[in-house]
Amino acid sequence: MKFIYLTLLLLIALHVNAQTDFYSTDYSVSRSDLTTQVYTKDSTANALVIYEYGKSYIDDETFKLVSEFKRKLKIISSKGFDKATVSVYLYNDGNKNKEKIKNVIATTYNLKGETVVKTSLRSNEIYEERYNDHYTIAKFTLPNVKEGSVITYSYTTETPYVYNFKSWAFQDDIPKIYSEYNTSIPANYEYHIKLVGFLKLDVNESVIESQCLTVYGGGYADCTVSKYVMKDIPAYIDEDYTTTKDNYLAKIGYELNTIKKFDGRIDKISKTWNDVDKELKTDSRFGKQLKVNISNDTFTSEVDALKRAENIFSYVQDTYTWDGTYNIFGDISVRDLMKNKSGNVSEINILLHNLLEENGIDVKPVLLSTRANGFVTKIFPVISEFNYLIVQATINNQIYLLDATDTYVSFGELPFRCLNRDGRLLDFKNGSTWVEINPKTLSTMQYKVDLKLEENDLLVGKADVTSTGYHAYPLKKSYYSNKSEYLKHYQEKYNSINFTEHKVTSPGRTSYEFQEEFNIEYQAENINDNLYINPFLFKLMSENPLKLQERTYPIDFGYKDAYLYTLKIDLNDNYDILEIPEDLNISLPNNKGLYIFSTKVIDNDIVLYFKFTFKETIYNPEYYESLKVFMGTIIDTQKNSLIVLKHK
Repeated sequence: MKFIYLTLLLLIALHVNAQTDFYSTDYSVSRSDLTTQVYTKDSTANALVIYEYGKSYIDDETFKLVSEFKRKLKIISSKGFDKATVSVYLYNDGNKNKEKIKNVIATTYNLKGETVVKTSLRSNEIYEERYNDHYTIAKFTLPNVKEGSVITYSYTTETPYVYNFKSWAFQDDIPKIYSEYNTSIPANYEYHIKLVGFLKLDVNESVIESQCLTVYGGGYADCTVSKYVMKDIPAYIDEDYTTTKDNYLAKIGYELNTIKKFDGRIDKISKTWNDVDKELKTDSRFGKQLKVNISNDTFTSEVDALKRAENIFSYVQDTYTWDGTYNIFGDISVRDLMKNKSGNVSEINILLHNLLEENGIDVKPVLLSTRANGFVTKIFPVISEFNYLIVQATINNQIYLLDATDTYVSFGELPFRCLNRDGRLLDFKNGSTWVEINPKTLSTMQYKVDLKLEENDLLVGKADVTSTGYHAYPLKKSYYSNKSEYLKHYQEKYNSINFTEHKVTSPGRTSYEFQEEFNIEYQAENINDNLYINPFLFKLMSENPLKLQERTYPIDFGYKDAYLYTLKIDLNDNYDILEIPEDLNISLPNNKGLYIFSTKVIDNDIVLYFKFTFKETIYNPEYYESLKVFMGTIIDTQKNSLIVLKHK
């Protein structure tokens, strides 16, 4: 057997001092900016930020937060024309207070022969449109934009909402050569500052500037002046196996913690979890709903606590329909749910919570944020980041996380949308704590194919297919929602196989396993009296989902999984074996994944064994190249493996 081990291909962000033809030192446009038409570090880029600069500070006279912004951008191809339209969102509270934009200057640079032609944006080409009750959008599109143009634009925003300090996104869906952000924060404002993403800052400097701000009464305040720079920033491109991009785009964000007033008072803006627990416990839309008495004694006769909990879970699943909304802190009414038989996530799972509690099960609500909503901040509470509620049940010292909104999940299994790392367990007696939202069991997909080769070169036999967990879910949903269409889908997907019979042997739609059997026939290909058989009648993975040159964010599967394919072909003593696939064994770095492929001849049978396992839920970006090769090998094995036989 041949053993091959993939070497970890570390994606080390080296600072390369190689010359670039773009002038990224400042805002001015050079001739090389115009003549250079390709960004060598990303030849697929349609546009490129050459230079951008931002500065935010408290104005000494108005005491408003002022933010200055400058950007120089290259339009490489027509697909980058959309970058010439700029939208700036401006907030208002519905009263007199609102954000403003001013000093908009925008210019397009083109080469006409050897002459640089400048076209400036006119003031009447800047307009505002209403977005919703609290936002307007200031918009402008730079004129005379062509392939090869360089555009520059700058503007200033002014806001009375000092609490909401301006964040800064270093990364975008196009690459950037240089991005710089400068801030000046008065010492009496204390912010939580967090850098999001996996990219590193090239410059991170802070100094204290004395008496930077004159305050009421003739006093002065010191300021923390900071400079943040990133260079050679790759574009963020969405790919499979991830959560929302807001989790990984390189950016700096601010959350106001305290304000120290000049009379010595301190206003604490950020709350503690103790504060949040007290508020949620007494909140009429949330905490009081947890005390609504359901008065349902249907389940009291079941002595076994686990069976009793499973019966209650099934009852809520079958009786109440999720309306597709979350509404975690909005209008919640368990009694309305019981009346209408339909409701939001909070109503359904609070009803589940209350029923379980009334029937002697130890339960607590858990707040979380779905995969599409983003990660929650753990160093301090930001309650607005949560958008979902589930239930934790403790039965016989075993913990189960429950969500009754989905009619296809089993007891103790969460919908995939919930698999987003962390949840906040609300314990109003002992204080809330963080819990890990991570499946404890392995999701699997297994094909067991047993065939006999008849004299007419027809392979006849059956395939047993067993899937568990998150691999079982889409199959259960497809089968139980439309049984007649289910087999038709298989026949369309595998049109070279004749499916003569199909049956499902698992107990029902909420079973953790989905088991099915197929009777099949497959005609081997006969060329010059040689039979050619691709042993992978069923594909475990049809194409490589990892296609990027570089990925700066983790590969997040959501769960650990394993795939197994076994094949036995009885040659019926009528064929000689000319060729079988070569054995192969591969492991991911640090043994975080395993691939085994072997083919043996035992008596008169060909026996093939193919297995690959992903042992981690989340892989950091440095594993990307290894994973891409790993998956590519899986695809190649299924596509190009061949068994060659000859009639005796």
